[in-house]
Amino acid sequence: MKSILLREIKSFFGSPIGYLVIAIFLLLNGLFLWVFVGDYNILNSGFADLSPFFTISPWILIFLIPAVTMRSFSDEMKQGTIELLLTKPISIWEIVGGKFIGAFLLIVIAIIPTLTYVYVLYGLGMPAGNIDMGSTMGSYFGLLFLISGYTAIGVFTSTLSENQIVAFIVSVFLCFILYFGFQGVASQFKDWQELIAFFGMDYHFKSMSRGVIDTRDTLYFISITLLFLSLTVYKLKSLKS
Repeated sequence: MKSILLREIKSFFGSPIGYLVIAIFLLLNGLFLWVFVGDYNILNSGFADLSPFFTISPWILIFLIPAVTMRSFSDEMKQGTIELLLTKPISIWEIVGGKFIGAFLLIVIAIIPTLTYVYVLYGLGMPAGNIDMGSTMGSYFGLLFLISGYTAIGVFTSTLSENQIVAFIVSVFLCFILYFGFQGVASQFKDWQELIAFFGMDYHFKSMSRGVIDTRDTLYFISITLLFLSLTVYKLKSLKS
């Protein structure tokens, strides 16, 4: 798995992809949070609060992560190297794990610079330090779990077609459905609202954003990640046979 992981990291940073992903994520967040006038502008809100960042980030990542993962296996299939990859003396789980961790780490690297937002808001608070660190750190943990789920979905959809655009579109669709779809459906069924919303990522991400790390939320994201990684392994096994 280490060899696959290192190859993924080198491919990301050996081309403009890695730098472009990091730049786009930071630029979009920076513009919405600090420049554009609107509901997400922290300076105009009057509160030392990072909730606008954690509101728009899942939506940016819905498009950014599929753009990173769409080439994971689609490119291998298109170039005809998938058979060679599957015959390597490593298990399919290790191959999938290497691809998954490589994409996950790239997005985490893009997230790390946003910790400066915490430092800035810590100083802007009145008095200084007047920021809810509990909910902020909980939101960051939630964002990591959300990235894990999105990445697993993206890696899986990359096995469905050798066309990267198809893999991208399917990945965006599935991420959207799992993040917002259940919440949208739940709003139409008042009697079952809580139960239906429970199956959506948005429900669990917002729960973690309150600063309390509930095992139900962590288990949900771990289950989503393992489910789509398992589907990826199953799909690759069918290709191998």
